[in-house]
Amino acid sequence: MGIDPAFLAQISLFAQLDDDERTVLAQAMLEREVAPGTVMFRQGEPGDAMFVIKTGKVELFVKDTAGQKIVLHTAGPGEQFGELSLLDGGSRTATATTIEACELLVLDRDDLLQLFRKRPDAALDMLAAMGRMTRKANALLQARVSKNVNAEIEVDRGGLVLRVADWVANFSGSITFLVIHVGIFTGWIALNLGVLPFGGFDEYPFGLLTMCVSLEAIILSTLLLFSSNRQGARDRIRSDIEYEVNLKAELEVAHLHEKTDKLYEDVLDRLTRIEKAIAPAQRAAISGPQKTVGAAASQSGMAAQASATAVTSSTDG
Repeated sequence: MGIDPAFLAQISLFAQLDDDERTVLAQAMLEREVAPGTVMFRQGEPGDAMFVIKTGKVELFVKDTAGQKIVLHTAGPGEQFGELSLLDGGSRTATATTIEACELLVLDRDDLLQLFRKRPDAALDMLAAMGRMTRKANALLQARVSKNVNAEIEVDRGGLVLRVADWVANFSGSITFLVIHVGIFTGWIALNLGVLPFGGFDEYPFGLLTMCVSLEAIILSTLLLFSSNRQGARDRIRSDIEYEVNLKAELEVAHLHEKTDKLYEDVLDRLTRIEKAIAPAQRAAISGPQKTVGAAASQSGMAAQASATAVTSSTDG
């Protein structure tokens, strides 16, 4: 079934062509029916053709460093994909997978370049479509920038209270804090036990000292909780980054396994084709000597039969 040039007139890329040019282009294009879930091409593969969707939907996506799929675009009927590799001759920049059963029109590089030579406006339409995809990719990248733990902590410094809480938490865990408190308690008790000729403002059982220590404990515990919460946030950021690094390493290993399996399948496929190619020659080489041996055996049998007939005749004579 041929491609209808009227359908090409509905596509912005070919809308500027006249009827004769669309007819010639339709004859150059190939029509292909694809089942759902078919991978049309993968990221990094060489590109030699672009596709126009007649019916169905195709998902274009890439994977980030954490292995998560980022959908760049979902192309529908009348849209094209795979044109970037045809323009610069590079590898595919994304992976294309059919979501539904699709009817696709395939256009190779030579036909596309011939189209651009005849109608430069078609190149502008393609650039506009590529610009829309670039804008969408930029928006996705801005929303998915990986976090740096040091930068995140530096930005989220908090207010004065939180900075004081961090300083108190660091200071309260030092030997200086312990020495200062031991000195204060010793001097307080010495002043109020009558050891010195002055003092006696907080006699035993040191109620004022007990109240001051209790207030200090309340304030100190609250500040330590503030600092602990901030440290927990830092640890969560570190855990997320470590998880992304580990996941990326695991995905890289899995990708290497996929490449190894694909190479193994390609080698087996090539060996199978080679075996099929040389099989007729092998059969001919084997059957040739067999036919020669059979012919020689047949000739020997005929000679023996002739000799036996001659002997019989002479005996009868």
